[in-house]
Amino acid sequence: MSEKIERIKTLIIGSGPAGYTAAIYAARADLKPVVYTGMEPGGQLTTTTEVDNFPGYPEGIDGPTMMVQLQQQAERFGTEVRIGMVTAVEFSDEVGGIHRATVDDDKVVEAETIIISTGATAKYLNIPSEQRLRGGGVSACAVCDGFFYKGQEVAIVGAGDTAAEEASYLANICKKVTMLVRRDEMRASKAMQHRVNNLPNIDIRYNTEVDEVLGEQVVEGLRIVNNQTGEKEEIAITGLFIAIGHKPNTDIFKGKLEMDETGYIITKGKTTKTSMPGVFASGDVQDKEYRQAVTAAGTGCMAALDAERYLATIETAKEVV
Repeated sequence: MSEKIERIKTLIIGSGPAGYTAAIYAARADLKPVVYTGMEPGGQLTTTTEVDNFPGYPEGIDGPTMMVQLQQQAERFGTEVRIGMVTAVEFSDEVGGIHRATVDDDKVVEAETIIISTGATAKYLNIPSEQRLRGGGVSACAVCDGFFYKGQEVAIVGAGDTAAEEASYLANICKKVTMLVRRDEMRASKAMQHRVNNLPNIDIRYNTEVDEVLGEQVVEGLRIVNNQTGEKEEIAITGLFIAIGHKPNTDIFKGKLEMDETGYIITKGKTTKTSMPGVFASGDVQDKEYRQAVTAAGTGCMAALDAERYLATIETAKEVV
C-alpha cells in the first residue's frame, strides 16, 4: 500500500450538490480538488425524477441530469472526479497536519484539507413494492416532491416532528393526507400534534402500517393493516411519503470527529469546521434540519471557502517562521 500514496491539497468525499459545489469553489481557488464519488455518484438526487425547487431551472430538471451538469461544471475548473469509495480515514489533530484517507481498501490519499460531503440516507420501509415505486410516487421528501401532488390524495408514514411537519405541509396543497402511525400515539411534540390534529384534511390512523403499495408504474393506492386487529384496508392515493428518519453516512468517521447522538457531524458555529483542524463537513452529513439540495450546495461553498482560508493561514504562518 505504501507505493500507492498520493499527496493532494483538497480531498472531497462525496459527490452530491454539496460535494460538487465545494469542488467548483475549491478548484477556482486553485486547491486542485479531488472528488471521490462514493457508492452513489451524484447522491440522493440521482433517485429524484423532477427537481423544481433548485434556483436557475425555470422549467425544472431531472435529478440525474442536474448532477451530471454539476460534475461537468466542477471538472471545467480542474476538479478531478474519481469513482471510488473512501473506506477509512486518519485525521491529524495538528494545525497544518496531513490527513490520510484509504480508498477502496487499497490506495492511500494524503490531503492537507478534507471536505466531507457524504450526505445522509433516508430510511424506508423496505417493502418490495415501495422500493419498486421510488420515483414513481414514493418519496422521502414532502418539501421536495409534494408540489407534484397538488390537489390530490396522499399518505405519509411517520410519527415524529418531521412527519408532523411534512403532513402539515402536504395538507396545505393536497386534498387529503392520510397519516399512518405505527403505535397508538405520536412521538411528535405536543405542539406539532396539535397542529396536525387541527387540520381537517389530515386523517390520522393509529396502530396502522403499510402492507403493500399498489400500482405498476406509479402509485395508485395503498393497502394498510391495523397491527392490533389484523384488519386490512385499501385506500386510493397517488403519492406516498416516508418520514421515519434519515441516517447520516458517517460510519467511517465515528470516534474520529465530534458527532451528535444520531451520527450527524457537528460543525462550529456558522462555519463548516469540524472538531479536527483542516477537516470540514457540508451538506446533509451535518444538516438534519433543512436537507435540501440548495442548502447542501450552500454549505459546499462554505466548506471550500473555509478550506481555502485555513490553507492561507497555514501558508502565512510558514512565511512568518
